[in-house]
Amino acid sequence: MAFVAGVDSSTQATKVEIRDLESGEIVASGRSDHPSVTPPLSEQDPATWWAAFEAAWRQAGDPDVVAISVAGQQHGMVALDAADRSVHPAKLWNDMESAADADWLVERLGGASAWADAVGSVPVAALTITKLSWLHRTRPDAWAGVARILLPHDELTRRLTGRHTTDRGDASGTGYWSPSSGEYRWDLLELVDAERDWHDVVPTVLGPMDVAGEWKGAIVAPGTGDNMAAALGVGLQTGDAVMSIGTSGTVYAVSTSPTADPSGAVAGFADATGRFLPLVCTSNAAKVTDAVRRLLGVDHAEFDDLALTAAHGGPTLLPYFDGERTPNRPDARGVIGGLRTDVSREQFARAAVDGVACGLLDGLDALGRHATIDGRLVLVGGGARSRAMQQVVAGLTPMTVILNGTDEAVATGAAVQAAAGFEQVDHTVIQQRWALGAGEPVDGVDGGDVRERYAALRDS
Repeated sequence: MAFVAGVDSSTQATKVEIRDLESGEIVASGRSDHPSVTPPLSEQDPATWWAAFEAAWRQAGDPDVVAISVAGQQHGMVALDAADRSVHPAKLWNDMESAADADWLVERLGGASAWADAVGSVPVAALTITKLSWLHRTRPDAWAGVARILLPHDELTRRLTGRHTTDRGDASGTGYWSPSSGEYRWDLLELVDAERDWHDVVPTVLGPMDVAGEWKGAIVAPGTGDNMAAALGVGLQTGDAVMSIGTSGTVYAVSTSPTADPSGAVAGFADATGRFLPLVCTSNAAKVTDAVRRLLGVDHAEFDDLALTAAHGGPTLLPYFDGERTPNRPDARGVIGGLRTDVSREQFARAAVDGVACGLLDGLDALGRHATIDGRLVLVGGGARSRAMQQVVAGLTPMTVILNGTDEAVATGAAVQAAAGFEQVDHTVIQQRWALGAGEPVDGVDGGDVRERYAALRDS
């Protein structure tokens, strides 16, 4: 009997899943939290990720595996010196300090359309290239010591293999690697620093079936970004879309051709299989409902009950609590409209659920303008476990909404990649063998005119 490991290094924690290579059955798991962060400043020491991985691995029983893959939070900037020591804490995807750099970079290249054509995405504060610009502009001493720039999953893969590698999926979220050409855009990196030879700074981009190295006798797969791994973990099919509801929210689909959205709403990423993954990301999702739940002093089940029994006519919530990525409003804060003196706890809970759902459905609308979406809407992530969120989303879209049965889609997807790399077979072989992609249909609740009210508040 052989086992493979999938690792999910997220903003909040590192999670490990050990699965049987043949059946896909989970045989062990572990989790260790990361230091908490609160945007607009969102930084972590990369060493804490490795410590969390080691703790999670021990919790899983220090297993003997034939292959391992690491999926990590996208976009984060890991800046290392020649001895692979951090010159500055890692800037995470939801750090907003580089918002001014994003605007400057867009202008330097000649506008949003030029960026969309170059790399499929328009710079916002989340993208790695903006964080490089911030470090170059504000921390010259640290910048002088930079020898390598990695992404979070690259850093953990480096710890395992000793090599500086990445994959096309995660590379596509940097803002300086082109999904359409499959190459780095050195001219874009030169916008940040024209004096640096970038060729030795960025990692080697591995192909979907390449091997990054070995660790304890196990092959190490290329790894990928968290959204790309989640697509593998839920067995995403052409025509379907995924709505991932975690701390942040994402909506994405697979495509056979690259996409370029000059509005910046849809990021034209690559996936982990050789295809493409157009994606919309919102900065505020389950953390919004969690914040409102804490204010109401209830647990998750009670919160759902409140939201699902709310009378119509309550307030409307714009959930930009910590700045927003889509739409690009890094300095925004949450807004409540339509408050009345007779507002109820139930209506306040429902407003939070409605606000998050409407923001994600706006993303789904934008995605549909750049990819064919004629199948199911698959809900994943911790926030998708909320009965209220499930039913509200299902009531606000004509698509068939499916709750995927995979508890940890990112770690599962990493395990899929590890198994495919070990057997050197297409990822779909593993997905079908492990029966990924199934799910339970969700019945919706009447949302009334909430999307119209939300749009009016958003656009005001």
